[in-house]
Amino acid sequence: MTQTPKLTDTNALRLHRDRARASSLFLQESAADEIEHRLLMVKREFTKIAVITPFAEVWRQRLPNAEIWPDEETLGLETVSFDLVIHSMSLHWSNDPVGQLIQCRRALKPDGLMIAATLGGQTLQELRSALGSAEIAVTGGLSPRVAPMGEIRDLGALLQRAGFALPVADSVSLSVEYRDMMHLMHDLRQMGETNALEQRQRRSTPRRLFDLAAETYKNNFSTDTERLKATFDIVFLTGWAPDDSQQQPLRPGSAKQRLADALKVPEVPLRD
Repeated sequence: MTQTPKLTDTNALRLHRDRARASSLFLQESAADEIEHRLLMVKREFTKIAVITPFAEVWRQRLPNAEIWPDEETLGLETVSFDLVIHSMSLHWSNDPVGQLIQCRRALKPDGLMIAATLGGQTLQELRSALGSAEIAVTGGLSPRVAPMGEIRDLGALLQRAGFALPVADSVSLSVEYRDMMHLMHDLRQMGETNALEQRQRRSTPRRLFDLAAETYKNNFSTDTERLKATFDIVFLTGWAPDDSQQQPLRPGSAKQRLADALKVPEVPLRD
């Protein structure tokens, strides 16, 4: 049986994260702020919480009673044990994102809540464009340089595949300004988000490629203040562990009133 190619070199990812600095984790902090805000709107008290995160320090003060687990391929969560599981800002590096979500669902008690935050498909679209066009011009080809991140529709479908009830996917876009492209790449290194793709180029990159990419970035994505714009697209996935107490869809044909009557419009039959 053919194995699915690995997306992420997990050893490289671990080394990158080990070099990350707490003062540069603004994406992790932003996602955590948004998750906390969403939890305030859920009228429920969560008594046993698990957080899956590569950066435990972001969550220790926010949820001091939560169990914090690393985002390993096999999570250490006990099944049917938690009423809230948070998967924070690491799903985009997972070699098996559906498997991660399935493990989260299995860890939940019936009617327990899961919230995941991950980088989405519009993330670093400017950097992707600049590096891609420069690499084609310099080398005549493309190599994997930025992790492929899922679009919101595809990520939402993962919730259904993982067996969650009442699935919802939405996103928040952050626009950050940088002095130049190298400043952006330095920031990515400080937050542990540099290239850890399994299929990345191992040999050194020609300096002229980065010079051309920096020029392309400046020419196409400068702001009015001559700084460079960088987009970070954070997608939030929310789902519940199935339970009989939850709202269920009506059976087809069980409606007691026609939609045309409710809208007070004439009903026009469709041709066969």
